Amino acid sequence: MEKMRKTILTRAYIAYLLIFLFALAIAGKVIYLQFVVGDKLREKADSLNYRVREIDAIRGNIFSSDGKLLAVSIPIFNIHIDASSKIFPDSIFNNNIDSLAIGLNKLFPEYDKNEYKTRITKAREENNRYLLVKRNVSYDQLKVLRTLPLFRKSKYGSGLIAEIQSRRELPFNELAKRTIGWDRQGTVQNMGLEAAYNEVLTGVKGKQWVERIGKHDWRPVYEDFVVESRNGKDVVSSIDIIIQDVAHDALYRQLAANDAEQGCVVLMEVETGFVHAIVNLQRVAPGKYEERYNYAIAQAGDPGSTFKLASLMVALEDNPISLNDTIDTGEGFFNFGSRRIEDSHRGGYGRASIRRIFEVSSNIGMARLIHQYYKDRQTMFLDHLRKMSLGEKHGIELPGEGTPVINNVPEKTWANYSLPSLAMGYEINLTPLQTLTFYNAVANNGKMVRPLFAREIRDMGVTVQKFEPVVINPSIASVHTIEKAKSLLRGVVENGTAKNLKETRYMIAGKTGTARLHEAGKGYSSRKYNASFVGYFPADNPKYSMIVVISQPNMGRYYGAQLSAPVFLEIADKVYASSLEIQPDSDSKADLSYAERVIAGNRKNLLATFKQLNHKIINEGSDEWVQAVICRDTIKIISREIENEKIPDVIGMSARDATYILEKLGLKIALHGSGIVVSQIPVPGEDIDEKTEIKLTLSI
Repeated sequence: MEKMRKTILTRAYIAYLLIFLFALAIAGKVIYLQFVVGDKLREKADSLNYRVREIDAIRGNIFSSDGKLLAVSIPIFNIHIDASSKIFPDSIFNNNIDSLAIGLNKLFPEYDKNEYKTRITKAREENNRYLLVKRNVSYDQLKVLRTLPLFRKSKYGSGLIAEIQSRRELPFNELAKRTIGWDRQGTVQNMGLEAAYNEVLTGVKGKQWVERIGKHDWRPVYEDFVVESRNGKDVVSSIDIIIQDVAHDALYRQLAANDAEQGCVVLMEVETGFVHAIVNLQRVAPGKYEERYNYAIAQAGDPGSTFKLASLMVALEDNPISLNDTIDTGEGFFNFGSRRIEDSHRGGYGRASIRRIFEVSSNIGMARLIHQYYKDRQTMFLDHLRKMSLGEKHGIELPGEGTPVINNVPEKTWANYSLPSLAMGYEINLTPLQTLTFYNAVANNGKMVRPLFAREIRDMGVTVQKFEPVVINPSIASVHTIEKAKSLLRGVVENGTAKNLKETRYMIAGKTGTARLHEAGKGYSSRKYNASFVGYFPADNPKYSMIVVISQPNMGRYYGAQLSAPVFLEIADKVYASSLEIQPDSDSKADLSYAERVIAGNRKNLLATFKQLNHKIINEGSDEWVQAVICRDTIKIISREIENEKIPDVIGMSARDATYILEKLGLKIALHGSGIVVSQIPVPGEDIDEKTEIKLTLSI
């Protein structure tokens, strides 16, 4: 019995000892954690619950050359509530929750006031410090939120958490969309000015402490250290939004009228290379076109007859040729090796001078001329084309420039008909912009300048960098050859394929082009064409060059003179009318000065004014609101439709007429400047909202 008692006591003592040792170990561990490694562990715990998050800077704006916004970042906010009891005592919360719910319901009516109260009260019970209220809130809505109970600043702080983001918007929608570029879900697409000047526009990111409040949720800690972001700089483009609008509209109507697949227009300043307008339209539905791809910059293809100028200039430079020399074009067809070349004129042109061959765009004449002088020195012809910078990219600042390709003698694709094909614009790929740049060099007395799309960079309204013209080739040809080229281009308009551009108050010089489209694996199509016209104006003192390309028309017409030249003329007329510096001093200019400034308004008032000024008038329709279109020395009055459910077009009207129309529709108006309306935001055609404010920019 005694032995059993000793055994039990021994086991108890051992158990007590083990418990004591275990407790001692725990106490030692606590002391170790608290005083030896405590600081390091607390720092590690903090690092798991707090971190520094980068804050995006507000992206810089892109402006037109005349100061209108082409791309802008609109601040938007995601709104959360910190419903934690640490922010407000129960008494404060209970006394204000009803008023807060009512205010939220008025601002965001998708929930009624009871639902808001229930959600916020439940969040408080669950100690939710990050309850989402609303995404994509505007700054004006945020200002109202900051006046609501529990969201106002007080001695208890504020329960409002507003996380700023930004949304990129293009105020003029489709106008120059592919050239401007845009943000999509915060990622800048690899296109346009947005991509070219991304680093300038982006700015410098800031830093902010955030606290973990859930597995994947982090809440800003506004009381802690924040490194302020630095907003991006602004880019002032070379785009003139009024000319851009005219070019867009003119091309759109011609594409729709001929059921064409796509088209582009580029207008460039001769001396500097600044691009004032660039339009790229693609058919997305019957009669509907959008900017989907930058054809002018990226799509290289056979230029067709517009390349004949380069071919002839090479021949004039290398050989003792007179424009009065003659070539036998036969009866309208000729075989070069295995390929048959035809002229568009049935029966041919017979024997004709080189000047006449160019004016009527004879394929046979140009092919035979180049074949005659270069059949035994083909490489010389190709090298001279490259010497004129026709085989290289121009290094424009926008991404995606198409690569020019000239078929070469050693290549497997070179055949016995390749040289005459090159002479008339086939077996060579150029983008429309590259073709325009060559013609611009002719207009610029041989100096080839790089197309430019940005004029300057501004920081907080102050110019920090200006872009100057960049010379690609100081002289693409001799002065003698350039003068001959200019006379040839004037001849095309005066006596050749572009005679429909002859009757203008100023002289146009240029070249028509009609090229068969090459289809992969099928060769050149007999039904699909590119119609183009490229040239400059005024011909006697060139200020602007322009190219118009219309691809795959389906309504029967496919020649450049029929499709592209009228678009060229419409745009050139508008540019000439609005550019007083390029107009000679004459009575005709003074006669139409009023019409060139005021292009729209009340029919009765405009008719009275034009009659008083002794203008020739064609008065069409009977609607109250009209538009004045200058047709040579005559003013045509046409109706301008004003819809009751859509924002009307008031561009070109006096401030008085524009204000009358908009206020009659119940719209609010903000006027900037005086004179004539030159731009409006929102753009015409959008649905009317009684809260919408129309911002009108005037000419002075």
